[in-house]
Amino acid sequence: MTDEPTPQRRILLRSGKSPFDVASLEQSLDRDVFATNAGNLIFSDAAHKILTTPRAAVFSNGIRTDPSAAARINEEFDVFVVPLANAFRPTFERPLRRMTQLIKKLRIPVVVLGVGAQADLQYNASRLKPMEATVREFVTQVLNRSASIGVRGEFTEQYLKSMGFRDVEVIGCPSMFMNGETFSLEKKAESLTAESRISVNGSHSAVRSHGLDAIIRQAHERYPHLRFVGQNLLEAQLLHWRETSNPIGAQTSMPTHPSHPMYREGKVRLYVDPATWIEELRAFDFSFGSRIHGNIAALLAGVPSTVLCSDSRTLELCRYFGIPHRKISETPANTDPAELYEAADFGELVNGHKERFLRFTGFMERNGLENTFHHGDSGKAFDAQMSKLALPPAVRPWTESDPDSLSSRFSWMQSRMDELAAQNAVLRGQLEKKGAGPVRLRVQTSEGTAARPSAYRRARRVVGGPVRKLLRPEQ
Repeated sequence: MTDEPTPQRRILLRSGKSPFDVASLEQSLDRDVFATNAGNLIFSDAAHKILTTPRAAVFSNGIRTDPSAAARINEEFDVFVVPLANAFRPTFERPLRRMTQLIKKLRIPVVVLGVGAQADLQYNASRLKPMEATVREFVTQVLNRSASIGVRGEFTEQYLKSMGFRDVEVIGCPSMFMNGETFSLEKKAESLTAESRISVNGSHSAVRSHGLDAIIRQAHERYPHLRFVGQNLLEAQLLHWRETSNPIGAQTSMPTHPSHPMYREGKVRLYVDPATWIEELRAFDFSFGSRIHGNIAALLAGVPSTVLCSDSRTLELCRYFGIPHRKISETPANTDPAELYEAADFGELVNGHKERFLRFTGFMERNGLENTFHHGDSGKAFDAQMSKLALPPAVRPWTESDPDSLSSRFSWMQSRMDELAAQNAVLRGQLEKKGAGPVRLRVQTSEGTAARPSAYRRARRVVGGPVRKLLRPEQ
């Protein structure tokens, strides 16, 4: 008599895409696979790897939050794992409500693998008061389906405990545990020089409101090999299409804007896959900036990094993990990256990593989750599968010397126009069958209704200007 194999648990993971989902740059941007911020994929890919064991298979939900899908999820999956970033913030209240509506209908366990509250650097939670009822209901529904809720740091722990919740555990972010209990890091050189390769990152708000633009500008003058790594969807659109419909994209002080010197010099990148992001950073000597996951990507690549914190979400993570950091409000505009490099001490980060890892995996076990490092092959199969994938390259600036990449852009646009034309033909046919007669799609304008432009004309409006600029002969 033989033992029957134990059936695999099916884990549904909230993530923009599976790490093994390979798509072109055009498809990735069209689908917004990283939910507006590529940093989200750093921690969701790490969670996918950590959760994959011989007894568990992991599936991405495509970041969708659809309460009507609860019955299917209950039927097909054994647990819903939800890695989150700064979800407790006013601009995320509506998505948080939808997620709560879904969780209410789930009969399976729901495990939150790290969530953060966003406030200022003084940890003042007053701006979160109007959404307290939403947060309370979300946490209550999660704790009805799990042993505890995992939060990213001290501020979020204090915030939830002040609301009366007790089953709150500080576990940091899954991204830092992508490689298990060991974490090694050392400076490649005693100091930075003009020949050093430096990566810088930053949000629009840090550049616009906190003076990061001045620091980047001076670093660009001092270090010829400086590179800016963007993260937002609108930045990717500016790099790949030279235009974006988002008005924030008009900020010319961002290196991702076509008028910025770093853009014109081709010194800007954005990655739609963490594996490519981390691999390309290995060649750098130092990373700094206001993006927490932009710098975590560098740390995972073995590159010394310093975070310039602009709010509680980055500050609490840096404090928890011992990541070198400074408050951006206390960082002079003339700060040289060499100063940040010299001051960076990684002792706490490296020496305390194993204890933090065991705390993280302990939280998982208390919530019924195994991990690949204690219950699997330490991620070897995951890494082997990733190494076989032909992932797309980084999104780069659309410059006049880049004709090869135009081919893929135009090919994708042509296919999309063909798809739209076919969809329009089907819709027209369906309407005409219902007796509506010949149909010409119309749109509402400020002056009334007008005929809807063809897919070709709509595409021309988006990229026509940049194409004409690109093809215009030099004066």
